[in-house]
Amino acid sequence: MKYSRLTKEQFEELHQEFINFLATQSITVDEWQDIKTNKPYVAEQELDIFSDLVWEGVLNQTKYLEHISPKDIHLFALNEDHMHLIGIKVKEDVDLTTAEGFNWLRANLMHDHVEFVQAKKDYTNDKNLDKFTLIQQGSNITKGELYQYMFRLIN
Repeated sequence: MKYSRLTKEQFEELHQEFINFLATQSITVDEWQDIKTNKPYVAEQELDIFSDLVWEGVLNQTKYLEHISPKDIHLFALNEDHMHLIGIKVKEDVDLTTAEGFNWLRANLMHDHVEFVQAKKDYTNDKNLDKFTLIQQGSNITKGELYQYMFRLIN
């Protein structure tokens, strides 16, 4: 398995897609029930393969990630051949994960206690695995509004 298995809730949301996935392998509902009962290892493999296919599709479409912690914000633009990072560090007694802390940042973007950094990083030979690693480390997939705002602000 390349990524991670989908959660039970994610499988429930993708129930029809999973049925279609099994159908592409000529596995009927009755056969699937038999596999789950009599060949649980094969069932596990099918769940893993499907999970990887879903993740691959999601990661192929992911263009922005953001990770917000109490004192830092990391905004990633996932370009074709590299990632661009905008990092924001706050040296003030605020928590950026709260509405109050984020509002403080918005009101004080040019304050001396707010530092901006930018960096470029080339992907390894597996771009989607690089993206997935950031998600596993706590980044969230976004539409990039905050990244684009900060990019315009500092460039």
